[in-house]
Amino acid sequence: MREIMLATQADKNEILKLYKSQLGREYCPWNEYYPEMEEIDFDLSRDSLFVMKDDGKIIAAITIDDDEEVTSLPYWTDELLPGAELSRLAVDTSLQGQGIAKEMVIYGMKEIKRRGFKSLHFLVNRNNVKALKCYSSFDFEKVGECEIFEQPMYCYEKAL
Repeated sequence: MREIMLATQADKNEILKLYKSQLGREYCPWNEYYPEMEEIDFDLSRDSLFVMKDDGKIIAAITIDDDEEVTSLPYWTDELLPGAELSRLAVDTSLQGQGIAKEMVIYGMKEIKRRGFKSLHFLVNRNNVKALKCYSSFDFEKVGECEIFEQPMYCYEKAL
């Protein structure tokens, strides 16, 4: 049975393994140095890392990020501030294409709203066809484009 929950210290190694399984995938901006345990610890310290488990095994993760470089981008709508960013979405490679990423995004949006934020914002590589297809069903508004983290990115926003 699949269930989404707040990650715990006991989940750290399994989350890192999930992150590392994404390396080398087309349009994945991650590398051997990012994300690492440092990002996991930061997310856990803020109660901002969520996992989906299936029979106790972590099959997906997402975080409510706190990245000043993204927050300070000039594209976010003033009336929708404060906004929060969803980031570090990862799904077990053997389970991709089954709607798990959408479930994680929906959960993340509900959690962001519950925490009092007015909007969701996130970045996606302009060439990441799979992610763009996944996000297209959410009616996000593309508010800008930028080069960040050495990647060509679209900037998306949605009022909550």
